[in-house]
Amino acid sequence: MRRTLIALATGTVAALTLAACGGGGGGGPLGSGPSGGAPAPSDTIKVGSANFSESQVLAAVYAQALQSKGVKVEQTPPLGSREAYIPAIKDGSIDLIPEYTGTLLQYLDKTATQSSSEEVYAALQKTVPAPLIVLEKSSAEDKDAVVVPKAVAQRYNASSLEDIAPHCGDLAFGGPPEFQKRPDGIPGIQKTYNCSFKSYLSLDAGGPLTLEALKEGKVEAADLFTTSPNIETNQLVALSDPKNNFAAQNVVPLINSAKATPQVKQILNSISAKLTTPALIEMNRQLDSPDKPDPNTVAKTWLGQNGLG
Repeated sequence: MRRTLIALATGTVAALTLAACGGGGGGGPLGSGPSGGAPAPSDTIKVGSANFSESQVLAAVYAQALQSKGVKVEQTPPLGSREAYIPAIKDGSIDLIPEYTGTLLQYLDKTATQSSSEEVYAALQKTVPAPLIVLEKSSAEDKDAVVVPKAVAQRYNASSLEDIAPHCGDLAFGGPPEFQKRPDGIPGIQKTYNCSFKSYLSLDAGGPLTLEALKEGKVEAADLFTTSPNIETNQLVALSDPKNNFAAQNVVPLINSAKATPQVKQILNSISAKLTTPALIEMNRQLDSPDKPDPNTVAKTWLGQNGLG
């Protein structure tokens, strides 16, 4: 939830489903294009999100927690991919967005090689350009994963990317368009594991298009996110990554330093202190349930359970 993201053309669908980590191109649903519109007043924090449901629920967690402490907040519609929302937060169109350490670092520094949680976070703190800063990271992690149907894993006796590598030429791969170019996407998999897939089908960011393509056999491997309950419920296998092509992807608030008052920092850091990977999985499970609750409802429940609302 790195997050690989998709263009906002599929954002309406993705908003109702899972996605994540790491990291996107397209614009947003606003008349101002890919940004979040005009900058907010100095006493208001404009909270943005990417165009997948996990980002939206995390943004709602941030917004509601800040509001509960008297901070003025404005929430924007989903802004699309990282290629859309990073310019928006740089120019002040938004002030705050949930991010993922590893994919954000690689987006900002394509030569970055750090992979462990602490190394990635330390490098990210030094790399984020002013006026942006990252606050404390959470233990919650959502990583990209190459996922295959159970039958494919059994056919090749594969539980890791290393196992599947000799057979990549027989497999069609599906994922969001930008995964083809991201350093830890197809280029990274090719470089790290000598794995070149037979073909690439552009789909969504771990959403319903990708899941259906796997279930219908249109692709035999795909990019999904490790916090997706769809992996277990659809008998898919997330291949392990023994050579750490995918770096650590801890959830972290990315904020304009001008809006990061001591109070705001304390509130957001208290969220990071309690946010865990199981909590992400549970929120995603709720978002993907048949009644499709609003991300704000799921966020309110989690905040209440953790004494943060």
